Amino acid sequence: MAQKSKAYRAAVEKIEAGKFYTPTEAVALAKETGSAKTDSTVEVAVKLGVDPRKADQMVRGTVSLPHGTGKTARVIVFATGAAAEAAIAAGADEVGGDELIEKVAGGWTAFDSAVSTPELMGKVGRLGKVLGPRGLMPNPKTGTVTPDPAKAVADIKGGKIEFRVDKHSNVHFIVGKASFSPDQLGDNINAVLDEIVRLKPSSSKGKYVLKGAVSTTFGPGIPLDVNAL
Repeated sequence: MAQKSKAYRAAVEKIEAGKFYTPTEAVALAKETGSAKTDSTVEVAVKLGVDPRKADQMVRGTVSLPHGTGKTARVIVFATGAAAEAAIAAGADEVGGDELIEKVAGGWTAFDSAVSTPELMGKVGRLGKVLGPRGLMPNPKTGTVTPDPAKAVADIKGGKIEFRVDKHSNVHFIVGKASFSPDQLGDNINAVLDEIVRLKPSSSKGKYVLKGAVSTTFGPGIPLDVNAL
């Protein structure tokens, strides 16, 4: 533990006090300050000037990262018949109807994304207590409630990510691995930030993107220059 703490302090010392970094600069520094033993995940957090308690200020969306996430997402699909067969062919990790719904209702959440056909949402909706807190509930706004689950599976496994503002007005999202080049990570960050800015609620007044930071799994947060957005 002490060794980890020492490494963390050394990483913090590389971050210039009072400086705000462009996405490409931030990820280059994140690569330096992250773990040298593992290919760490690179994450971004931004705080928005919205009130998520108001329905018209709930920021939620999806975006396909230009360079993917660096990992293959585990996707389950609630579907039957031809739609289920197509989802299996597209690479879904588990597909099913009532039996899969019961499995998830029992607490199984070993997956990264869930997709459902519209006709099963009446039953899937009962999984809100299991899927909702984890941000896994299928939603038509994010393309995860669809009559074409095969396309949704292909998109998600190809690097499509979902994001939404939490109750503290923060948005967290993964942009890749430390093994990516700074340019690749910068492209991925800009793709998500562009979409977040595009989704700015009309009822949100004043500054929208208040602050942001880039970090690796075991590294310190590196402040982003949000004024450049």
